[in-house]
Amino acid sequence: MKLKPLALLTLAAWFAAAPALAAPRYVAGEAHRVAVQPSAAARDAEGRDQLRVTVWYPARAGTAAKEVALGPPDAPFFKVAALADDAPFADDKPGRKRPVVLLSHGFGGSARMMGWFAAPMAQAGYVVIGVDHPGNNGVDRMTVPGAILWWERAEDLKRALAAVAADPQFGPRIDPTRVGATGFSAGGFTALALAGARFDRQRLLDYCHAHPDDGVCRPQLEFAITEADMRQALQRPDVAALEATAGADHSLPAVKAVLAMAPALVQAFTPDSLKAIGVPVRIVAGEADTIASLDSNARPAAEGIPGARLTALPEVGHYAFLSTCTAAGREKLPLCAQTGPQELAHRTAVEQALKLFDRTLGKPDR
Repeated sequence: MKLKPLALLTLAAWFAAAPALAAPRYVAGEAHRVAVQPSAAARDAEGRDQLRVTVWYPARAGTAAKEVALGPPDAPFFKVAALADDAPFADDKPGRKRPVVLLSHGFGGSARMMGWFAAPMAQAGYVVIGVDHPGNNGVDRMTVPGAILWWERAEDLKRALAAVAADPQFGPRIDPTRVGATGFSAGGFTALALAGARFDRQRLLDYCHAHPDDGVCRPQLEFAITEADMRQALQRPDVAALEATAGADHSLPAVKAVLAMAPALVQAFTPDSLKAIGVPVRIVAGEADTIASLDSNARPAAEGIPGARLTALPEVGHYAFLSTCTAAGREKLPLCAQTGPQELAHRTAVEQALKLFDRTLGKPDR
């Protein structure tokens, strides 16, 4: 697939052409739950079988929200969004069930790091469900199993959806048959897996042996491991048991569409499984991405998935899809030096998500 002329626009032209987001219909609420996830025990540093779940949702009109930031309280590194903690749900008519968006964070990230995306979706009326992927999040100690058992991320979100559907507050208000999937980096991989893409570790190993300097193949800033570390972890019986399920179908039939933000690890997917994806897929990625480059990730995904559309953003780096870096973050965190224009990345991702999910899931207030 050839890139559209859009990819060649200057930033000034892009901002001039892009429409403004609609005014928020709701306040974004945020709530936290814990679900049991058996596979978490093999990935979590403490061996816990728990899965932390975050739910963002349309809150009752007039609810007060406060700005959420991540990092040291006196000088936070990231500005997330304005959120209302445990606020009452919007005053919906009896029986209204809202569509759901499953959201997966990147390698070493967290659910809350993706609040910049979840908040405007909740403000538009969607219920968004995210998790802290065990052993692969920035809240807990990272582990090698958490860093290599990527397909279990899809199982995490399936488990989270089931838990929220059974929750007395949220269950009666969501439609678990109208689901969209989205995520950043390894979270983009997760979203594609939920749509039916299947993992083949040997494909990724072969690719990395041939292209050791590819950003996905190099040790990651968040948690650096080697192939030897991976092979040692796979000797553990509990990890080996999960490894045996790698190539299985980890899709969720309820997923009706996917938005992948700077998807990574695309070389691990089998071409036949990409070709078999039957739901609309939109991909947003940066031309300046040196971690999950266009040529080895976003572009092959767009070319391999029937009807998929790629939007390549000029000057945008991989970490643009984190929450907004503050001055302190740009001073102290190497990740924040690799963002490029975050406002462009954020606005484009939200615009594309609303357009895609409104069309495929039905507008939340319909």
